[in-house]
Amino acid sequence: MPRTIPTLDVPAVTALIEAATAAPSLHNAQPWRFRFLRATSSIELYSDERRAVPYADPQGRALHIGCGASLFTLRVACADVGLDPKVTLLPDPARPELLAAVRLDAQPPQDTQGARDLASLRQDIARRHTSRHPFAPTLVPEPVRDALRDAAACEGAELLFPHPWHVDALLDLVQDAESQNAHDPEQIAEVARWTHVGAAPSDTAVDGVPEFAFAPRRRSGAAPIRDFATGRPVADRGRLDFEQVPQLALLGTAEDSPGDWLQVGQALQHVLLLATHHDVVANVTTEALEREDLRWAVRDPLSAMPYVQVMLRIGYGPAGPRSPRRPVRDVLTVE
Repeated sequence: MPRTIPTLDVPAVTALIEAATAAPSLHNAQPWRFRFLRATSSIELYSDERRAVPYADPQGRALHIGCGASLFTLRVACADVGLDPKVTLLPDPARPELLAAVRLDAQPPQDTQGARDLASLRQDIARRHTSRHPFAPTLVPEPVRDALRDAAACEGAELLFPHPWHVDALLDLVQDAESQNAHDPEQIAEVARWTHVGAAPSDTAVDGVPEFAFAPRRRSGAAPIRDFATGRPVADRGRLDFEQVPQLALLGTAEDSPGDWLQVGQALQHVLLLATHHDVVANVTTEALEREDLRWAVRDPLSAMPYVQVMLRIGYGPAGPRSPRRPVRDVLTVE
């Protein structure tokens, strides 16, 4: 059957890319660029190495995961307006910065269940925010956990909820990473580069983590929350009690290549948007995964998941504030 090429104008493509840029990324660095090709009605996704976080992410794993999350968000936005995105990951080995090519076709007359499932998440793109607040002790019910597992599996990844003994071990690893980071000048400098302290910088920022999105100070509890202040004076955020037994989830893959990182990024955003759909909030914690001497120990020795790529804290609580995003004109080229 010949391909039906939809006619897309610049405002329509701009709306798609604006949705895609709502995805999460390490330190909200937003390491993506997009190129729309009018002739073929396709979108190319590129990594933006200028927005890499090289000390915490020397291999570019988190960069690819963030771009993968943006790719999934683009797929959701396309499905919502009746487009069928055909994705090819890493289409040109000679250009590793070209992470994905997305051919935009018209949806077939009979929508598939997969397309309807994607489109149903469109309203959750704007609702999803990283929450660094304390969560309630209410357990996320097993049917919701099953749905999140299925969402990860749809994208070629695995989501598991560790046993209590493993949660204790993970919290110890996060504390080890926090201790190392607190005495690591390069880590402190990199976090300072991607955070904005003070009312004026926070209000005008288009990337990074603004002061208003920092977590409250911990009075008690064991929830893994990154301290973005890194010793700098910030406005009083108050002191709150966090969960004593946080609900954690591990997202991983069978292999550990750039293609796997893009897949797990799509899985991450699928999980986060579906969690939002069920009124579950989350934050991504990566400190233990950023250090190779600790990353190996994050894995559950009783599981068949060889490579843990993301650690999540999930639960019920207030949604976090919306972190800033770069304008579409800064990330999109039209040809």
